[in-house]
Amino acid sequence: MSSLTTAILRREFRYQGATLPDPGPAISPEQVRELYTPQYPELATAVMTGPEDCGNALRYTFSRAIGSKG
Repeated sequence: MSSLTTAILRREFRYQGATLPDPGPAISPEQVRELYTPQYPELATAVMTGPEDCGNALRYTFSRAIGSKG
């Protein structure tokens, strides 16, 4: 017989190549965005993708919205 094991994957948030620390698993990814918006104002309009399974973590990626000024 084989046995199953479970593991809780940590969350990872990425923005412009930087990994932002997960403030806690009790808050939603959308709340994480709101938490980091004062430090990174571009996150207010950024597109969030994920989670992507990266083996030992679930990765959420914030990408700047593409648009034109004017």
